[in-house]
Amino acid sequence: MKQRGDLKVWAWVSIAAAFVTISLKTWAWHVSGSVGLLSDALESLVNLAGAIMALWMLTIAARPADAKHAYGHSKAEYFASGFEGLLILLAALGIAWAAIQRFLHPVALMAADAGLLASSLAVCINFLVARLLLREGKKHHAIALEADAEHLMTDVWTSVGVIAGVAAAVISGWLWLDPLLALFVALHILWTGGRLLYRSVSGLMDSALPREEQAQIDAILKTWRRQGIEFHALLTREAASRVFISLHVLTPGTWSVQQGHDLAEQIEADIRRAIPRAHVITHLEPIEDPASQEDLTLDRSAP
Repeated sequence: MKQRGDLKVWAWVSIAAAFVTISLKTWAWHVSGSVGLLSDALESLVNLAGAIMALWMLTIAARPADAKHAYGHSKAEYFASGFEGLLILLAALGIAWAAIQRFLHPVALMAADAGLLASSLAVCINFLVARLLLREGKKHHAIALEADAEHLMTDVWTSVGVIAGVAAAVISGWLWLDPLLALFVALHILWTGGRLLYRSVSGLMDSALPREEQAQIDAILKTWRRQGIEFHALLTREAASRVFISLHVLTPGTWSVQQGHDLAEQIEADIRRAIPRAHVITHLEPIEDPASQEDLTLDRSAP
């Protein structure tokens, strides 16, 4: 698996792209006076803040395990995702406020053609960077990069909508189209921000693996069950790029320690082949012992 520190270069790419697109979109708003283009520029400021946060959290996530953090620091990436989701929500409120003010006090658009051209260039930059970040984020299970990529793609589609709306307002002369479009942008990014916050909270709350990966584990265990081996107390959790899986392996009580150990090693290797980023812990129990059937939960009651 690629080291988390190696992924920081993509956060730097996102930061550089944010500076460029902020400049382009701010100039586009300045020359046109469009509140739609202003909303687009404000969202790019959020992109910059999110990219900086992603860089910071990827730096922390890259740190090796230590005495205080025996399971590593990978969960730091959830803070980047949650922070970006919160920023998106705040940006949406700011955009909505600006749109309402423009509804109440309409202003004629100025050099919209130059502004739209600059905004279109910013869209192309964001689309390219978003695709790169999404590819690397999914490839290396880096939620910080995935969150940044999803936000950029949201920016791309809202920018396309803004450009179309501003162009329609200029052509038709209907000035209300500009703030109306800004309100649609605000609603759209509210949904994206809420989704990022939900994903971050789920990760910090030690949510189980997705159904697809749990199905892979079940398929492996079924293979061993056909050979007379039983299992229970299967627990899974995901921590950004890391996955933790624990289960109890029930074997005949007459087996030697070596036999049980060899079996556990084979089972763990099978699961790691299916889910390479998994850290697997097995616990051997004699299948004939009634106490083995009581040891099923994370918090076992004291005798």
